[in-house]
Amino acid sequence: MAQRPFIVGNWKMHGTRAMLSEARAIDRAAQRLMQVEIALAPPFTLIHPVRREAEQIGVGAQDCHPADGGAFTGDISAAMVADAGAGFVILGHSERRETHGEKDKLIAEKGKAALDAGLKLILCCGENQEKRDSGKATDHVLRQIKASLPADIEDPVERLTIAYEPIWAIGSGKAASVEDIVEMHTAIRAFLVKTFGEEDGAGIRIIYGGSVNAENAAEIIAGDEVGGALVGGASLSAESFMNIVLAVQEVIANRD
Repeated sequence: MAQRPFIVGNWKMHGTRAMLSEARAIDRAAQRLMQVEIALAPPFTLIHPVRREAEQIGVGAQDCHPADGGAFTGDISAAMVADAGAGFVILGHSERRETHGEKDKLIAEKGKAALDAGLKLILCCGENQEKRDSGKATDHVLRQIKASLPADIEDPVERLTIAYEPIWAIGSGKAASVEDIVEMHTAIRAFLVKTFGEEDGAGIRIIYGGSVNAENAAEIIAGDEVGGALVGGASLSAESFMNIVLAVQEVIANRD
């Protein structure tokens, strides 16, 4: 049985307790839209409050440290975010790679720590405009995934999601074309099958992120090998986020 589309809201560095009303509204709406799996990744400070409010949606973290604990001022371990109520963590986002200088090896170490702490993993990958223009986008993304994956992932279908986010599309208001998304997701699928075997490799979800909104969500989700979306700015409002989910649910309903 195919997994439900996975729509994840990444709140990034946005959100105070005043935004809990948006999380509550998203959760209530999610209870009526069961054909789609919905989750939010708020900032660390809101993981526990959102988890306490949410009955239906998943709640995750936007990062974690690879160590279990220690003298790492300002950092948060995977065990800590799990204790706060997170069920997954987003790792390797281009904003961490670019602004914090995170390399593939560190991301793989973080991924192992997350899995060891019982968290699921959303692993991000994507190319910049230069790589896209040079025709090397696919090679770059596949190398990035290979180097960023933690070793020996048990039950990868349930515990691993790949998020393809072309850097040039994030926050730009311009999503990648459906043709480009499908081409990249198809290449990622082939890599996953080669890495994890036919059954597991075919079951791992590959989601798209980069200027997803209510106007383009249906077209993107209808593309081959697109198993959901990682949504940034449009997830900060329950209305705009759930309009994306509604568009996705309509695509699923039409398939049935």
